[in-house]
Amino acid sequence: MELTTYLLTGAIAGMMAGLLGIGGGLVIVPALALLFARQGLPADSIMHFAVGTSLATIIPTSISSLLAHNRRGSVYWPAVRGMLPGILPGALASAWLAQQFSSEGLALVFGVFVLLVALQLFVGARPAAHRRLPGRGGLAGAGGVIGLVSGLLGIGGGTLSVPYLLWHRVDIRMAVGTAATIGLPIAIAGTLGFILGGLGLPQQPGLNSGYVYWPAMAAVVLASVPAAPLGARLAHHLPRPTLQRVFALMLVVIGAQMIGLIP
Repeated sequence: MELTTYLLTGAIAGMMAGLLGIGGGLVIVPALALLFARQGLPADSIMHFAVGTSLATIIPTSISSLLAHNRRGSVYWPAVRGMLPGILPGALASAWLAQQFSSEGLALVFGVFVLLVALQLFVGARPAAHRRLPGRGGLAGAGGVIGLVSGLLGIGGGTLSVPYLLWHRVDIRMAVGTAATIGLPIAIAGTLGFILGGLGLPQQPGLNSGYVYWPAMAAVVLASVPAAPLGARLAHHLPRPTLQRVFALMLVVIGAQMIGLIP
């Protein structure tokens, strides 16, 4: 039953990523938190396991996405190189920051963030292009914030980096491809941070490295990788605004549950 649920989680996350370009972590983290609670993982670190494991699942999917976007010439590499010096320390520091929160506190932060994403999706707001990309210092600073927040929440970074790039006059296709590329260093550094941060846990569930639970990671990846291209194909045949609103309503339920509004 656990394996089936992990596979289902991965399939839904991959499908949503392909359909809407939304990072699978928004689905994976709350699903894993629920499953880990039922499995009896340490109650005071359930969210930390969910976030760390979600980041690990993003590594292989990001590699696949990066290669696909790069073949189409839709990665703006100057932005990637400019943000990388901030992304790596930001994502690494996210694991330390996560340990300053209780599992309930981390769930609250995640829930509020998800509700904000749901609002943006439901309204369909897209930031207007106001200015050009800043220099290396500005890009590194933006990368640090994106890496820190994305690592803290177990998401790939596209939820934050796409609006940032659009606001700086980057074409939408280039913004999505660049965000997918940025997701890889966020996932690698964040996963490393959560592995190191959880090495001294008094209670170990087994088959884990720190806060990364490998059976869940493997099953989610196994289902999400083939589901993402299927979602991308369906995106050409289904009404995107309607899909966004349906997904936004699902995120409202997820967000409300994470902050305890729905028992």
